[in-house]
This record gives sequence, C-alpha cells and structure tokens, in this order.
Amino acid sequence: MTFVQVIDCKTSRFQELDRLMDAWVQQTKGKRTATHSVIAKDRADASHFIEIVEFPSYEEAMRNSTLPETDRIFQEMVALCDETPTFTDLDVVRDQQMFSATVRRFFELIGTPGELPPLDEVMQEHYHDHNPANVDDAIGMDHIRRDMRVWRDGFDFEFSIEDLIAAGDRVCARWFWRGTHKGEFLGIAPTGKEVTMSGTTVFRCGGDGKLVEGWWEYDRMGLMEQLGVFEELER
Repeated sequence: MTFVQVIDCKTSRFQELDRLMDAWVQQTKGKRTATHSVIAKDRADASHFIEIVEFPSYEEAMRNSTLPETDRIFQEMVALCDETPTFTDLDVVRDQQMFSATVRRFFELIGTPGELPPLDEVMQEHYHDHNPANVDDAIGMDHIRRDMRVWRDGFDFEFSIEDLIAAGDRVCARWFWRGTHKGEFLGIAPTGKEVTMSGTTVFRCGGDGKLVEGWWEYDRMGLMEQLGVFEELER
C-alpha cells in the first residue's frame, strides 16, 4: 500500500533548509526509497512549510528512515527549525493514478508469453469477475487463472490500452486485443489465423490499489466470425 509522510515545520532559515535537503538527496542517491516529494509554503505564513513524501509502502519508508544519512540530516533539520517539526504518517486509501497503473499492469501480465505470472500484485484473492461469456461469475484468483488458461492455451495475444478513465474507486479501460489462434479454443481447432477484438472493462479497486471486481464487455461474436465458426454452420 502506498504510504505518505507529511512533515510540518516552521523556519525562518528556509534557504539553509533547502540546501540541506539538496545535500540529503545527493548523499542518499541510489539508496533513497521515496518515489516523490513536494515542499509547499503556507501563503498566510511565510515561515510555515510542509513537505509531502511518497513511498511505495510503509516498510520502504522505514528503510529510508534507517539510512545513516537520513538520521544525520534530520538532526541538522531540527536545528534549522523554529520549533520541533511534526510528522504525520498516512496510508493511501484512494489514488486514481495508482488504480490506473494497476489496471495497465494487469493487462500486461495476462498477455505475458509463457507461464502466466502471479496475479497477486494486481488482484485481491477474492476478486469478483463478471464476464458475459460465463454463465456464473468467477470469484477468486484461482478461478480467474483457470479462465485465463483457456484464452492463453488458445491464443498468443497482447493487449493495447486505448483509453483509461478513473473516477473514484473505478477504472474504465477501453482496449484492443490481437492474437494468433494457436490451440484449441472452446472446441474450435487451431486455425493459425490472426484475429483481433475490442472491448471495455470496468474495474473496482480496493484501498490497497488492487483489483477487487471487474465487468467485461467485448466483441465475442466478431471473434467467432474471424475464426470461421459461422462458415462451418452454414455448410
């Protein structure tokens, strides 16, 4: 889960503090675990500054805090402040940018050649899938992996993401799929044909950024037509 630390301080010596932060960045190059940092000044109080630092997780933040350079810089930072700075530790529970990145990563993983990679980095264990091609919803990562196996055994394929739109805890992905029919798929013998399909999936994400539910819509009829199913029926 993404972790954010907010550092609140007052100082009349900001230029010195700013140079100190530059020194810390230089000294911890290659060892820092922070992914993003923003420093802002209070418009109503020129001595009031807030720094917001983002980490991939709380554990990574703790790794960062144990660096000897961090401890030394902190002591010098306190000396430059007019009063002791305060620290607020926050777990991110909603981050639309993170949700979008998870969805993009999900499509990358399921299209990876060879053995299907683990999905636990992008999907909760009890993920709930709504797919119009299935009579019953698929619930749980094991069910999802079985469904994916049907597609991966039948095709070598890849996804391209045409649009990602995030709102609240939902991400809507408009995607394009391209595959080669290499193996049996739903009883259809391999044809070697190059086929394409477009679709849209709406995902719901949890506070940890992982997928918890998905609703799929795609041109299954068009795919069957490309595989020659209707030609066989007409004969």
